[in-house]
Order: sequence, then C-alpha cells, then structure tokens
Amino acid sequence: MKLVVRLALAVVLLAAVASASRTVRDEFGRDMTVPDHPHRLICLAPSITDTVYALGAGAEIAGITDYTKYPPEAKQKPSVGGVINPSLETIAQLKPDLVLAIGGLNSLDLVKAIEHLGFTVFVIQPHGIAGIYNSIESIGRAINQSTKASELVIRLRERERSVRERVAGKARPTVFFLVWPDPITTAGRGAFVTELIEIAGGKSISDDLPYEWPQMSQEAVLARQPEYMVLARESNADLAQLRRQAWWKGLRAAQEGKVIYADDRIEYPSPIAFDALEDLARRLHP
Repeated sequence: MKLVVRLALAVVLLAAVASASRTVRDEFGRDMTVPDHPHRLICLAPSITDTVYALGAGAEIAGITDYTKYPPEAKQKPSVGGVINPSLETIAQLKPDLVLAIGGLNSLDLVKAIEHLGFTVFVIQPHGIAGIYNSIESIGRAINQSTKASELVIRLRERERSVRERVAGKARPTVFFLVWPDPITTAGRGAFVTELIEIAGGKSISDDLPYEWPQMSQEAVLARQPEYMVLARESNADLAQLRRQAWWKGLRAAQEGKVIYADDRIEYPSPIAFDALEDLARRLHP
C-alpha cells in the first residue's frame, strides 16, 4: 500500500511540475503565462531559432520555419512553413508548449490565429542592436534561461566593444547595403544592419532615411555615390542582372570593383549577427 501511495504522490508531483507556469511580458507589452520549463518550442523565424540554440535550448525546439540555416543542425527540425504564412495545421500537430514569434515578420493576425488554437505565443520585436540584446533577454525569460541570456549578452557586448576599439580613429568609407534589388530596398535609420555598418567602421549612405527598411530610387543611390556596395552572400541580388542595369553601371563602387559580399548572417537580428559584424569590420578595414 505504501508503494502505491508513493507512486501516486510521484505522479501528482510530476504533473504539478509539468503544469507549473510563470508570467512574463513579451515585447508587445503583453503579460503572457508560459510554462516553467517549456519542452516543445516552435520558432517562427530563423533568428529566433539561432537565439534559442545560443541559449543552449536547441533540444527543446519542436518546429522551425523554412530557410532556417543557423546553426546547421537546426535544419533537421520539422518546418511549419514560411515565416509569413506558416501552416496552422502543422503547428497544431506539433503541440507546442510555447510559440516564439517576431513582430514585423509574423503578423498580429497570425499571432491571434495561433492563440485561437490554444497555444501561447510570445512575441519579440527587435529594433537596432539594442533590440537584439533585449530580445535575447526576453527569449531567455520566456524559456527560463535568464542567466544564460544575461551571460550571452555580456559576451556579445564585449565583441561589439572590441570591434569599435579596433576601427576607432580610422576613416569611415560610405557604404550602400542592398537588401533587395527591385524595388531597391536598403537599411535605414534604426535598422540593426545600419548600426552594424557603423560599428564596423563604415557609414551607411541611407542612415538618414526615416524607416528601418526603406526603398530608394536609382537616382537617389547614384546621387549619394557610396564608396562600397555591400551585398549579403547568397543574397536576393543577382550580380549578373545588376550589371545589366543602368543605375548599377553608374555606380563608381561597382565599376571600381568595390563590392563586398558580407557574411549572410548580417541579415539575422540574433547572436550570429556579431559574426557578420566582425567579418564586415575586417573587410572595410583589413
């Protein structure tokens, strides 16, 4: 009888642990009830997947989105579809303890649709480098890895400081970062890529534009004549097609071969962005 009682108590305790929860605030300002120890996470953006792995919780990921590349082992996880239009059916089948979403890419309608299925959605919304740090801390709180998140942020801040010190006092070449070729889209004021260029010792020609990801006319790019063109490696810009365009032919940087293929991790608002930062600093200031 005593053994039966002990087993019953053990089952009750395990159930209590499994159902224990906390309240954390996401970056939409919502107080969310999340499990104490979520073991089935769905990451609705590649940058979120990278962050969760960086926090040592990759084993807890049950689902990712298409085009997830980092870390390489994450590609073995089941995909729920695209970042903008993931499959609600697949999300439901994976029975997540917690869904991690990113504002701007994952719409509010998508967040509400997932919540309507009965799953908690914790949203981050990184803006600029400070936003990357904040989102790492936010995800850390959401998945109960606050200590690791704080330690990670300290290490990343040190890497940022080291790059700033290395390029201090050096001439800052002007840079144009091409996000998308048609229409011409770049990084503007407040975008983390704009700040990465500045930290790396450059000056973006679009850092005064009022939106994070603004469009520019061909004439505006030519008028500003950057010293360097920066394309993300494996980007959406096909160099052969660009070379046939009139505005590209009018860029002195293109004609002088001053085209930098940056580490494609420069497009991720997550820890791996700092790998791209160090790479870009070496290219601008070898």
